[in-house]
Amino acid sequence: MAKYSVIGHRVHNVDGPEKITGSGKYTFDITLPNMLYGKVLRSPFPHAKILKIDTSKAEKLVGVKKVLTGKDTIGFKQGIWRRFPELCDEEILCRDRVRYIGDPVACVAAIDEDVAEQALDLIDVEYEELPAIFDPMDAIKEDAIQIHEGVELNINVNRHIEWGDVDEAFKKCDVIREDQFRCSSQHHCCMETHCAVASYDYSNKLTVWTSTQAAYYVQGLLAGMLGMREGDIRVIKPHTGGGFGGKFETDSAQFCAALLSQKLYRPVKIVLSREEEFTATKRRTPMYYNIKLGATKDGKLLAKEVRVLTEGGAYTGMGATALYLTGFFSSFPYKYANYRYDGYRAYTNTAPTSAQRGFGAPQSVFTGEQQIDMIAEDLGIDPIEIRRINGMTEGYEVPGQAYIQSCGLHQCLDKMEAYVKERKKVMPANHGIGVSAYGFMSGGIFNWFDTPYAFSSAVVRIAIDGKVDLYTGACDIGQGSNTTLAMITAEELGVRLEDIRVHSADTATCPPDLGAWGSRETLMNGNACKMAAADAKRQLLEFAQAKLHPNIVYDLDIKDRWIHLVDRPERGISYFDIVKEAIRGKDGEAIMGRGHYTPHRKGMISPAYSFGVQAAEVSVDPDTGRVKLEAITTAHESGTVINPVGIEGQLEGAASMAAGYAICEDQPMDNGKILNPSLGVDYKMLRTLDMPDTPILEIDTYEPEGPFGAKEAGEGLTNPTAGAIGNAVYDACGVRIKTLPITPEKVFKALQEKKAKGKGGKK
Repeated sequence: MAKYSVIGHRVHNVDGPEKITGSGKYTFDITLPNMLYGKVLRSPFPHAKILKIDTSKAEKLVGVKKVLTGKDTIGFKQGIWRRFPELCDEEILCRDRVRYIGDPVACVAAIDEDVAEQALDLIDVEYEELPAIFDPMDAIKEDAIQIHEGVELNINVNRHIEWGDVDEAFKKCDVIREDQFRCSSQHHCCMETHCAVASYDYSNKLTVWTSTQAAYYVQGLLAGMLGMREGDIRVIKPHTGGGFGGKFETDSAQFCAALLSQKLYRPVKIVLSREEEFTATKRRTPMYYNIKLGATKDGKLLAKEVRVLTEGGAYTGMGATALYLTGFFSSFPYKYANYRYDGYRAYTNTAPTSAQRGFGAPQSVFTGEQQIDMIAEDLGIDPIEIRRINGMTEGYEVPGQAYIQSCGLHQCLDKMEAYVKERKKVMPANHGIGVSAYGFMSGGIFNWFDTPYAFSSAVVRIAIDGKVDLYTGACDIGQGSNTTLAMITAEELGVRLEDIRVHSADTATCPPDLGAWGSRETLMNGNACKMAAADAKRQLLEFAQAKLHPNIVYDLDIKDRWIHLVDRPERGISYFDIVKEAIRGKDGEAIMGRGHYTPHRKGMISPAYSFGVQAAEVSVDPDTGRVKLEAITTAHESGTVINPVGIEGQLEGAASMAAGYAICEDQPMDNGKILNPSLGVDYKMLRTLDMPDTPILEIDTYEPEGPFGAKEAGEGLTNPTAGAIGNAVYDACGVRIKTLPITPEKVFKALQEKKAKGKGGKK
C-alpha cells in the first residue's frame, strides 16, 4: 500500500467551491435584523491634546442612534503583550491625547453609512496641537519631546542578543565590512478591509463576527477593553480576505462596533474604508540597519554585529516581537560563532508599525544577503560557495536561541547552483541574477499573550455515519489551513478528505488556538489535529480488535476507510461498520478525540525551521534605471509536503508581496500624513502581469517535530526576495542599492554617479 492516502496529494481548498461561487460569507456580507452601521472619527493631527469633544449636533441628526468618545470607555489600554502591561499602550478611543493622524477619537452608530458619515462631520473636537516627531533618528535625541510620558528618549523597547566574543573575533578577521541599509514600510493591502459586526444581547453576551487572524486573541482583548469575561464574548471568523500579520490585534472596527452594540443592545457593523485601511491600521516596520561582518580569507564568517533602529509609530502592537525577530533572523541561515545584536524601537507620531508577513525577517534578509554577496566579492569567492561554507546543518544549535533538527539548506544550494549556472549561459546583456538564502520558524514558543491554554488544540468527533467533524481554533485567512488540517486529520484517522468537515475559529465551539502568525498552523495546530485523530482512532481500533480477534493482539491500522491487520492488509473490516458498533458500545456516545500541542524547549523560540535559497533574475534599463523581473526561482524545503497545491500558492503569493516590497511599495509621508492612501495609481503594487514565472525546485526533508514531518511553507518564502533582487540588480549593472524600494530613480542615479566616477560596468 502507498505510504500516504491523503497527504502529499494535490487537492483544492476545502472551502474553494464556496469562494469561487460567491456563496461563502465574509464579514462584509453579514446583515443582522435591526442592524446599525458605525463610523469612526479620527484625528487630523499627528500629536495633540484633546481639550473638548462636543457631540450634541451629531446626536441630534435624524438617524443617529449613539455617539461615543473615549470618556464612554473603561479606559483600558489594549496590547497583545499582556505579559508586560507597560507595552499595552493603545486606547482605541483616545481620551486625552492623539498620537498619529488617524487615531480614533469618537464613533457613531446610525441607520445607514451615509447618516453615520454626516454625523462625523458634526462632531466638534477642540485640539491643542503638540510638537510631533516623524523620524526615529529625531525621536531618540536628548531634546526630543516624549510621545508617551515617562518613556525616555522615546525608546519603546530594546532587544539584545549575543553569544561568543564578537570583539575578539573581529581581530582575527582578514576582511571586515561595515554597511548601512534602510528598509521602508509596506502595507498589507488585504482585499478585505478591517471589519466587524457586533451584537450585544439582553443576556449580556456579545457575539462578534470579524475578519481576523486570531479569534481567541480578539476575544481576550475585547474582554479586557469592555470589562467583560472572556466566556461572555463569542468571536466568529467567517471567510477572511487576507491578513498577512495585520489582523491579529484588536482594531477600531471590532472595538467600536462592540462598544456601540453594548450601549444600544442592537447589532452594529463597521467596515473600514480603503483610505482608513492605509492611514489607521498597522503596517510593516521601517528599519535603519548598521551591520559589521568579518570573515577569514577562505570565506569563513567569524563575527557579525547588527544595530537596528526601527520606526515604531504611535503604539507598540506587535512591534516588540518584530524588533526581536529581525535580530534573531539576522543570524540566519549561517553558523556564526560570534554574534551581537542591539535593536531599538522608537515611538514616532506616525501610523503604528507592527507585524507583516515575515515579521522582521524580510528586512534582515535584504540587508544580510546583500552584505554576504559584498564580502564574497571582496574575498573573490563565489556567492553560493560562501553560503555553502557557512550554512546551517541538521543538529546545529544557535546558542540560546534555536535548535535545528531538520535542514535542507545545502541541498537547496546545490540545486540553485546548477540552475544559476545554466541561466548565466544564456542571459543577455543588462540581465543579472542574484541569490538569497533564508531560514524561517514554524511558529513561536514565546507566550507574550500570557495564555494558560495550550498553544493549539483540536477536537475530532465521529458521527454514526462515519462523518468526522474537526473543531479547531486555527484561522484560515486564505493560506489554506482548513485544507491542510483536514488532510492531516484524514490521514491519521485513515479516512478520505471528503469525510472531514472543518469547524474553525469560533470561540464558542472550537478550542483556543493562538492564530495564524509566524507560520505556525501547519506544525502546531497540525500536531493537535493529528493527536485528536489518533485519540479517536485508538478508540475505534479497540472495538475493531475485539471484533476481529478478541483473544489475540494484532497490530491494526486504518487506511482509506478500511480497518485491517498491519501485516495482512487484506484482512479487515469496514471503517463505517466499526464506527456504528463503537458508538453502540458506548451507549450511543459519539467517538470523541482530543489533542493539544505546546512546544517546550528551554531558551528556544520555535520548534522547527524551514530553509531555502531563491534566485531572482532581472533586467535593468541603463537609460531609465527601470528594473524588470524576469524570473523568481525558489529551492525550498518544508519537510513533508502536505498539499503541493498549497505550497505553490504560498510561493506565488509570497513572491508577489516580497517583490513589491523590493521594487515599488512604500508609504511616503508628509508630517505624519501618508501621501498614497489608496490602491491603484497612488500605492504602487505589482499586478498579475508584472509577475514573472515562479518555479519551485523541490527539496525533500523530514521534520521530526512536525505532523508527518511537515513544517512551515508560508512566511519563509517572503523573506529572500528583496535581497535576491538587490543582488540581481548589482549583477546586471554593477550598482548596489541599499535602501528599499529599489526604484528606477535610485538605480538611474547610482548609474549616473558610477559613470561620473569613470567606473566601467560589469557587463
